[in-house]
Amino acid sequence: MKVKNCLIFGGSGQIGRNLIRKLTKNNYRVTVVTRNIHQNSYKIKTQANAGYLDIVESSIFDEKKLRNIFENTDVCINLLGILYEKKRGNTFKNIHTIFPSLISKLCKEYNLKHFIHLSALGINNAVDSKYAITKLEGENSILKNFPLSTILRPSIVYSVDDNFTTSFMTLLNRLPFFPLYYSGKTKFMPIHCSDLTDVIFHVISKNINSKIIECVGPEQISFKEILEKLTKLIGKKRILIPFPLMLAKMSALLLEQLPSPLLTQDQLKLLKHDNVVSGKYKTNFDIGSPSTRSFEDEVKKYCYMWREGGQFSTEKYNL
Repeated sequence: MKVKNCLIFGGSGQIGRNLIRKLTKNNYRVTVVTRNIHQNSYKIKTQANAGYLDIVESSIFDEKKLRNIFENTDVCINLLGILYEKKRGNTFKNIHTIFPSLISKLCKEYNLKHFIHLSALGINNAVDSKYAITKLEGENSILKNFPLSTILRPSIVYSVDDNFTTSFMTLLNRLPFFPLYYSGKTKFMPIHCSDLTDVIFHVISKNINSKIIECVGPEQISFKEILEKLTKLIGKKRILIPFPLMLAKMSALLLEQLPSPLLTQDQLKLLKHDNVVSGKYKTNFDIGSPSTRSFEDEVKKYCYMWREGGQFSTEKYNL
């Protein structure tokens, strides 16, 4: 029987919104759990086909309310994750370990057909990072509680709605120089948001259970190359300066005091390790959902917002 009812946690982010469009367009009913319906409902409602979306306001740890939601669910999709901790409950342990463990138990209890969990690439190597450690603990709990789960490990996910390319282009537009951590040698395999949601939809529609799938784009590029591409695309010339490790640690310590830090000490630990396929698990290419979008070609479609002249820049219209 074809899956019809999908439950999504983390539906208001760039991945969630893109996935809602794909699912409802293909006649899947979607229920999204949000902690603040007034703040997030407009972001979510505008993505769905009419009549195929329900939004429920709930704490992710309100087990009684979650049980009511799980009663009519075929597939659960967890997209929740944080890049840095906040004092009020949003800790790595709560979001990456305890919550996934809770909902994987509910998946088993309510006999769901599938549980898809979004994790992160490279967490096996970053043994000194709280982000990576809690992600790995969450994965282990999920596979123990509900073996029918599929865990997706994407590299950097980018799009016009991300907090990665857009943040870096904003800074590169304003700063005369930019620091290179670990000499900018860390390698990534960025995957476009739409390609990642294609993978998720493929896993659901084909009922794929592969335990762990690494999700990557078609190219491997270093952090330095990413910055060089972004600088070129916005029409700027910037000096990229390799930061000594001690200076990098000091800058991370200062930056993590900001409300939405671009870099934290924990993220600096992650940057020590390449974010590429390990060769130990299947990839999205192996399961029949390849990513074909070039990083530079895709960013070029929206980088004009940071170029001088904006959408009417001479580069965009070749004047």
